[in-house]
Amino acid sequence: MVYHPGDARSALRTAPTASPSTGTDSPRQAAEADYVRFYELPPTTRDDNAHTWYARSQHLVTGYTQITGETVLEHPGGPDEHALLLPEDTVGATIESGGESTEVSGHTLTFMPPGPATLTLRGTGRAVTIATTRSEALAARAANAGSYEQPHPHVAPLIPWPEPAGGYRVRTYRLDVPSLENPPFRIFRCSSFMVNAPRPRTGPRDTTKMSPHSHDDFEQCSLIIDGEFVHHLRWPWTTDLGQWREDDHEHCGAPSLTVIPPPVVHTSQAMGKETNHLIDLFAPPRRDFSLMAGWVLNADEYPMPDDPEPAR
Repeated sequence: MVYHPGDARSALRTAPTASPSTGTDSPRQAAEADYVRFYELPPTTRDDNAHTWYARSQHLVTGYTQITGETVLEHPGGPDEHALLLPEDTVGATIESGGESTEVSGHTLTFMPPGPATLTLRGTGRAVTIATTRSEALAARAANAGSYEQPHPHVAPLIPWPEPAGGYRVRTYRLDVPSLENPPFRIFRCSSFMVNAPRPRTGPRDTTKMSPHSHDDFEQCSLIIDGEFVHHLRWPWTTDLGQWREDDHEHCGAPSLTVIPPPVVHTSQAMGKETNHLIDLFAPPRRDFSLMAGWVLNADEYPMPDDPEPAR
């Protein structure tokens, strides 16, 4: 991994990168990236007050809803926790889950227990839902569902972490809490995935402080909700020249979801002259981030596995 010395990620504990292997003498190339530009696609569902798009990775389904009034989203349920992210103060919600009704304000992230939920959204703005692909009905809604007809290589299985302290229930966290300084991360986790909702950035990224890095065995889902970015991706060479791929330098606007496969080297460059806002999602939760003291803002409620593997 390559980080600027002023970037706190330069202190992450890392493990040696294993060669991507198929169990034979020939390593297997990483999957292609998925670039799902919602603004180029018809919505999956719509009503008078909302349009919703869905995209997926191997383990996560992300829904993006544009709201102009009251609307209801029915979550079909599944065996894992799921989430509602309200990035603006202009949208609130009533969450009916686990036999309880909970009011949540905007600019919040809410984790919900396994099982079905009804989300009544009010206001004008955006809402993001996050669930695992073990909710098969949601996974089938994804615009890029065809990309995952076969599992992608190098992605570790989704093994949920321990239940939260006090058991599953609706848990809401404000997004206007202090973040890390550099990078400006605000990280939360539940038992099955992690959400990094950093402060928005203003203007283009300083190109002398890029952060090319890779992940051995987990995908990164990068959701752009404001501005524009170029995702720079470089595939590792394998022993088979026929598997080599050209680099990607993919321009994506808002709203869009990019799925970056392991172990591709990647970094994202904010390009917009005004607000640029990108939210990263990981399933299962990242161990390296979780092992950094103070990085995960709700770590006291969500324990790590008893014997975590070394951070990667």
